[in-house]
Amino acid sequence: MANKIRLDNDYPVITKSDELYSRALGLIPSVTQTLAKGPTQWINGVAPKYLVKGKGSHVWDADGNEYIDFLMGVGPLSLGYAYPRVDEAIKKQLEDGITFSMMHPLEVEVAEMIRDVIPNAEAVRYSKTGADVTSAAVRLARAYTGKNKILCCGYHGWHDWYVSVTARNYGIPEEVQKLTFTFDYNNIDSLKNSIDDDTAAVILEPVVFQEPKDNFLHKVADLCNEKGIVLIFDEMWTGFRMALGGAQEYFGITPDLATYSKAVANGMPIAILTGKKEIMKLADEDIFFYTTFGGEALSLAAAKATIEEMKEKNVIPFLDKQGRKIKDGYNEIASKLGLDTTKAVGYNWRSMATFDPKGGDPLLQKSFMQQEMIKRGVLWQGFHNISFSHTDEDIDYTLGALEESLTLLKKAIENNNLKSLLRGKPVEPVFRKTDNFNMKPAAKK
Repeated sequence: MANKIRLDNDYPVITKSDELYSRALGLIPSVTQTLAKGPTQWINGVAPKYLVKGKGSHVWDADGNEYIDFLMGVGPLSLGYAYPRVDEAIKKQLEDGITFSMMHPLEVEVAEMIRDVIPNAEAVRYSKTGADVTSAAVRLARAYTGKNKILCCGYHGWHDWYVSVTARNYGIPEEVQKLTFTFDYNNIDSLKNSIDDDTAAVILEPVVFQEPKDNFLHKVADLCNEKGIVLIFDEMWTGFRMALGGAQEYFGITPDLATYSKAVANGMPIAILTGKKEIMKLADEDIFFYTTFGGEALSLAAAKATIEEMKEKNVIPFLDKQGRKIKDGYNEIASKLGLDTTKAVGYNWRSMATFDPKGGDPLLQKSFMQQEMIKRGVLWQGFHNISFSHTDEDIDYTLGALEESLTLLKKAIENNNLKSLLRGKPVEPVFRKTDNFNMKPAAKK
């Protein structure tokens, strides 16, 4: 019988998930389209591998097991699964068509809505994925400045200009790899020391989990302005979560260009590039940035409904309130247990559990916690991506599951038998590079 949301569940039966997985092996490289969704980020042997249904904040896997979801599609589901207002907008547009031979009025209507909520949105363009618009922003910056070098801090997608600074840079010409470097978050000197006369743009995630210290973001903006460098905010996570207008609105900084995706359309594929007219006008004739599906109407209808719902229901403060309960509750439980090897950090709307090596391998600690949370009906990677559908009941239940799981973690650390208690293959390191300024990965042997 499939698991429901109960503290006394056994570990879920995942027979159908594993059958699908065996069919994907050798057919789909890495078996996943998104690393965060794939088996390397879940305890392989315990966690389900395929989800087939979602409603609100709950999901069901291929074997019928039910979970409270704190990944929410790795970010896009800001309102929740199968959210009525958004789904009705999609269905209504579906009756008239999806993609057309000419432009659609929603392209204008949504652009006007974006202009009204995002501070730098003097001009707006659409695409399908975050990597599309970050790459378009980089191209615009190079065209506008006539320079080549890009300095980045965060995760910015799969395109050559960014992946050249990661360990997965095979297939990228050496000449391209020489044009992008990284700098350290909250270290303004690392940025200053990396800037030269050929620097076209600075692109960064305004926040990931760390908060900016000592006016770091304002100093970055001032430095870019002083040096004539295009400042790009990658707001895939902060947009429509940190504030309706994203980190721009929250911190009072207006970057030259900004990029959005994830939360804006509650799961439908759309990406948005916003910016100052003097730079964006280069997309008229000077640079090429066009895609067949950029004006796809279902996603635009979903974006319009999502933004309207966020404004009318005051969604942003709710995300902060519910997220605070999880983040503070996690830390209160750990403190009560005397468990000083783990802590929840980050902003309320997206916090993350961290694990100290003094408790053993952090990935083993995380894997054990994930294993025990999944047993109790909570889909958990250590992240708490809050949606408008996470109810008080969801939060209270999750805190109960966390208390049981953290209690078991403490006992396993004390008994030094954490690894032997894992019932599957541990999770692997997350693919993300946000530090080591002006550095490249070590050459592969």
